[in-house]
This record gives sequence, structure tokens and C-alpha cells, in this order.
Amino acid sequence: MNELLVLGLSHKTAPVAVRERLSVTDAQIDRMLSEFARSEHVHEAAVLSTCNRTEVYLVVGDVLQAESELLSVVARSSRIRPTELASLVYTPRNCDAARHLYRVASGLDSMILGEYEVQGQVKRAYETALSAGTTGPMLNRLFKAALRTGKRVRSETTLSERRTSVASVAVDLAAAQVGRLSDKNVMIIGAGETAELTAQAFATQGVQTLFVSNRHADRARSLADRFGGRVGTLTDLPEQLVEADVVISSTGSPHPVLGPTELALVMEQRPERPLVLIDIAVPRDIDPECAGLPGVALYDIDDLQGVVARNLEGRRGEAAMAEDVVEEEIHKFARWMGQMEITPTIVDLRARAAEIVEGVLAENVGRWESASEADLQRMERAARTVVQRLLHEPTLRLKDARDRDDAHGHVEVLRDLFGLDGTDVDVAQGGAPPPECPAHVTYAAGSDGVEAVSAAHGASVVGVTAVGPSAVPAGAVPPPGCPAHVAADAGPGTTDVSAAAVPDPDDVRAGVGRRTSAS
Repeated sequence: MNELLVLGLSHKTAPVAVRERLSVTDAQIDRMLSEFARSEHVHEAAVLSTCNRTEVYLVVGDVLQAESELLSVVARSSRIRPTELASLVYTPRNCDAARHLYRVASGLDSMILGEYEVQGQVKRAYETALSAGTTGPMLNRLFKAALRTGKRVRSETTLSERRTSVASVAVDLAAAQVGRLSDKNVMIIGAGETAELTAQAFATQGVQTLFVSNRHADRARSLADRFGGRVGTLTDLPEQLVEADVVISSTGSPHPVLGPTELALVMEQRPERPLVLIDIAVPRDIDPECAGLPGVALYDIDDLQGVVARNLEGRRGEAAMAEDVVEEEIHKFARWMGQMEITPTIVDLRARAAEIVEGVLAENVGRWESASEADLQRMERAARTVVQRLLHEPTLRLKDARDRDDAHGHVEVLRDLFGLDGTDVDVAQGGAPPPECPAHVTYAAGSDGVEAVSAAHGASVVGVTAVGPSAVPAGAVPPPGCPAHVAADAGPGTTDVSAAAVPDPDDVRAGVGRRTSAS
């Protein structure tokens, strides 16, 4: 049975010195997704990387093995010992993993409560994985639901009403250090989305900013035109720093753009004039050793926590209402997960039972020399009937659990008790029943999950009404090679001999496939 797994770390579990070592660029994310696509243990994958978190979302068959392998890969790339890394990462599974992403998309897990940029970051992470072809039924459902949850939180609560962001908090910190900003020389290093938000926050306080960027000079000029100000380059950074009072840096550079040696020369040219540097980039743009220079006050993204804490108390009630929205949406996801897993579990359960019957019959071949052929057939039918009746009640209870929030838990317990994860038959994920089955459905992978594409031997599938003569007659017992046959709704004179669950029509494109006559 496939499971949802998240492995990540954030500002809540690791300092910026660790987070920057695990921060990944867009190109690195593409390579990671390509590697996941080649892995036999990973069925779906997505990577979310922001200034405050790096998280990998996986759908896997063996969650323990996948977690161990992923931890080793991350440890090697970050050059952090696995034992040290294990104490910093979190690894929620299934509904807990979904709840985590819902809270992230809603701004509930952000350093700045209600942060609204993270919704766009989650969307981009999903679109990147979608383009790489590493999403499937579960991640498609998960990310779409998480984005919907984030929108609900923002429309139904006032959590993001103030449109608070990391950039706006950085500007608040700058004002707290130097007083009125309108008469100060302010510099923004970078020209990306965060730089734009920073410029907006400065503009509300009457500040005209110097934008410094090499890679995105056109965008820097555009920002200067919109918010007023000038444009500079990183090449001229030392000269520009001589005049600055406040610098906020947020580039995407993998290496520092400002070190202690060049900054020391700058400070010699501006004696008695302090310089406030606020570095909100991850990896950091400004070498931490700059903090030791006389007259320099250096703050990184983790230093914003103090400003955030002062703004947090008045928003507790808003956060509680947002959490209620998240839980409401999680109940929907839990029901969907249970529905998605019930039919394959019933198929696997009956396959295991049929396997046992076949084994017992094979073990006793030749032991009943005096029995006639009719006697042997009667014993075989009796054995199969015992199995059918024994599994009837568990099957009904699983069907009854389809619309309950604990359906996934029921499935996990049953699969564990009967050791079903080793079963080979898995119709919902592309497996095909044996040829002896009089009616079965074949599945194939589609761009948006797993869809039923053909009905063999007259099977009836949603949108296909080709009930044929091969449908099992009412009261019939499936042949030995067909461990779990569903003949309900297959036409007049047929019956549901396995009592297998039929998923909701909405789940056809979500990887389950609705089968009204299947093996």
C-alpha cells in the first residue's frame, strides 16, 4: 500500500546556518525530481524550498526504506552527519503529512503567521513537479487540496488581512534600529519577488531606494521606476555602501555577495556612521563574520523572530479559526485516502485467501484416493465457500468505513494483520487479473492519475456499458484463478459475489477506477 511521506526541516527545527546548507535551487530541484523518477521505491515526488524550509513530499511503497534512503541523500548533499540531521528533520506520514502541507499553504507554519507569499511558493513547487512528471493521484489531490485550504483560510479568516511578509518585518526591524526611514539612504540587494515586497514596504514609509542587482538589471530598473529610486550593480557595491544607512539583501546567490574584508574597507571610509545590514536570503548573502566589524549591525532571517513575537499575540484567535478550516479539509482528505485504499485492499485480501485455499488443495492432492471427482469438486467448493463467508463481514465493514475519517486506519490495521503488503495482485495500480477471470478491468497510467481504459470480457466500467455474456451468473463462485470477482451491477441475473467496494466516480481520475464488473 502506498503511503504519503514528508521529510523536511524549517525555521522551527533548524537555524539558518543549517537551512542554507539544505537550500536547493530550481536546477537542483529538477535534478532531484529526475532522480526520484528513476527510483523503484518512489512513485510520486515534489520538492518545496523557501527561505525558511526545505521539504520533500513522496509517495512510496516502503516508507521506512524511503525515509532512510532520503535521509542519507540529504546528509551527503548537505555534508551533515545522518545522526545530526535526524534530530533536525520531521517526517510526518499520510494524514499528518497532508495536515502539515495544509498548514504551510495557509501560513500557519510560517515564521510570520499568515504570510501570504508561501501560497505561491507551494503552487510553484506543485507546478514544477507536475512539469517533471513526478506527481500522480495522491500528490495531485494533496497539493490541489492544500492550495484550496490556503485560499479558504485567507478568505474566511483575517489571518492574512495585514498582508504581513518577511520583507515587511525586515523593514520594521530596520525602522526599529535607525528610527525614521524617510531621511535615510536605503539599499536593496536583489531584484526578485522578495526585493519587490521590500520596496513596497519601504515606499509606504516614504523611502526612495537604491536597487542593486547584476543578474536582473532590467527588473531592478523596473522596480526603480515603480517605487522611485536608482539602480546600481554588485560591481560598484563597495562605493554604494559608503553612502548607505540600511541594507536589506535577498538575492538567490549560492555564495555570499558581501564579505568582511571589503566591508572593513567600506567602514574605514565612513567613521562614526553605523551601518544596519539585514540579510533575509537563504543561503545568506552577507558573511556572518561581518557582524564583528565596528559600526556594523548584522541581522539574518532568524533575527526577525523577535519582531514577529511582538505581532503574534493579537492574532491567536485568527489562527484558531484557520486551524478549524485546516481540520475540516483534512477530514475530506482522510476520507478520500480511505476510499482510494479500500478496493485494492479487498482485492488483496481475497487474493491472499484464494492463495491459501489453492495451497491447501495442492498440499492434499493424492491424499483422497477413494474420493470421486464429484467429491473433490464438492470439497473445493466447500473450502471456497468457507473463505467467502469468513471474509464477508470484514468486507462489509470496510465498505461501511468508506465515508468515515478513520477509513485509512481500518485499512492499515487490516493490511498489517493479514500481511497484505506482499500481495502481488493490485488492480488499482495497473495489475491485471489472471486470464481465467471471466471479467476483468485493465488500467493504464494517465497524465492525471490512473484511469480505467478498457474492459475485458464484457466488464462494465464507468462510461462503458458493454455487459457481455461472460458476466458471472447470480450465485456463482469465481474460478480458482480469479481471487476477487465483482459482478454487481454487471447486468440482469448477476450478483456481487465478493462484496467489494465501489469507489466514488470522482475517484476514477484519482487513481482508483470505478469497477462495476472486475476481478
